[in-house]
Amino acid sequence: MMTRRELLRWGAGLVAANAVGPWPALCRGDASGSPVPDFDVLAYGARGDGATLDTDAFQRAIDAAAAAGKRARVLVRGGRRYLLGSIVLRGGIDFHLADDAELLPSARPGDYKNSAVAPYGGRYGTLITAVGAHGLRITGTGRITGRSAEFMDHYDQTDGWWRPKDWRARIFALESSKNIEVRDITVEDTPEWVLHLLGCEGVLVEGVTIRNNMEIPNSDGIDPDHCRDVEIRKCQIRCGDDAISVKTTVQSRAYGPCARVRVADCVLETQDAGVKIGTHCHQDIRDILFERCQIKTSSRGIGIQMRDEGDVSNIEFRDISLVSRYYSKPWWGRGEAISITAHPRTPEMKMGRLHGIRVRNVTGVAENSIRVNGSKECRIRDVTLENIRMTFDRWTSFPGAVFDNRPTAAYPELEAHSTPGLSIRYADQVRVKDCQVSWGRNCPASFSHALEAEQVTDLSLTRFVGEAAHPDRDEAIVISPPS
Repeated sequence: MMTRRELLRWGAGLVAANAVGPWPALCRGDASGSPVPDFDVLAYGARGDGATLDTDAFQRAIDAAAAAGKRARVLVRGGRRYLLGSIVLRGGIDFHLADDAELLPSARPGDYKNSAVAPYGGRYGTLITAVGAHGLRITGTGRITGRSAEFMDHYDQTDGWWRPKDWRARIFALESSKNIEVRDITVEDTPEWVLHLLGCEGVLVEGVTIRNNMEIPNSDGIDPDHCRDVEIRKCQIRCGDDAISVKTTVQSRAYGPCARVRVADCVLETQDAGVKIGTHCHQDIRDILFERCQIKTSSRGIGIQMRDEGDVSNIEFRDISLVSRYYSKPWWGRGEAISITAHPRTPEMKMGRLHGIRVRNVTGVAENSIRVNGSKECRIRDVTLENIRMTFDRWTSFPGAVFDNRPTAAYPELEAHSTPGLSIRYADQVRVKDCQVSWGRNCPASFSHALEAEQVTDLSLTRFVGEAAHPDRDEAIVISPPS
């Protein structure tokens, strides 16, 4: 994995110089004091009145900056609101949202040059794309306001979330780009994914704030997809769907594995998973580290959802605090504190392997279990749970006593099951060390054992502390011999 120093030295060999374009370019100094050109979108015809479509003006400024090179900056001045359709960023530029500049995505599909079908259905266009944009920087203190209400059809009172229209706007899709940086911007109220990184290498995302409506589905925060050497740090994310999800989706070309991803020092709020691997694991995912994160609310605090043919290995979660609770039924996750599961997406799916998982120094409160649940098709191997201290309680009114196996067509999606502190099934070489299960004030009858194990081999318990939720009824630890 790239070190911090390597991430911050991108482009250090570039030499800044003056540039002349079709419009006059302002100049600023780089770190060495050499002049670097600014390309002001206002000078290229942008109005910034929030009503006039500024797409063409932005694209002219972007293309001129890219032609000039030398780390040229596209300057989006503050004090204005810019209405945009799809724009394409180029490599070697700094796309800079200055001060309180605000970008607004158009709600008209015709203003977008790209359209795609999401893995979960529905069509979307992307506001800001980049392909092969090596050395791209996206910076500034400005914001992108996604206007999510204009892309929603109605609020579903029964399911407790917004139903989107057939077409939505995604914010960023950065593809096949190397040595890119996204820093300090704010993105809010988006109707779809915020930052999709596809097949990128050498990525730094730092200090980004995402504030979405938590009742809008598929409003993911950050999704590294088939990426390598990625660092995501000091971000604050509030969204309806997964806050940060590492994955390898089905694509028409081979982007390679997802590897060497580090997520650190982030504060997360979501109605889905806080930090997650999957569900899409169609190529390998390996060498992933989540550390020092606070998950303020979620429907699944820490998650690995292995459903496909890729291998998932060498994954570590450490120094994480979490709250996980039930939300309405459509949200994947039923309040699990930690959920490491491996079920085939379809009965005919040939599964990869899930092994080398470490979860250390995790504390929190949750309405449902810690799960390490493989399947007959994919046993989970080599798992360490160390210094986990979790309290299980009920404080929402949603129905409980269920395990969430979604998405799968090979097993029940929602499986009726009691709520033990720790459930281990179809797993080998599992080490539980210095872990503690506690029960809160509200322990319904469905709360059960401190630990239960079924179809497990080579299980090691070292200084495990916990009693049953109802000790007069249940044993603290129940281990069924493997058949």
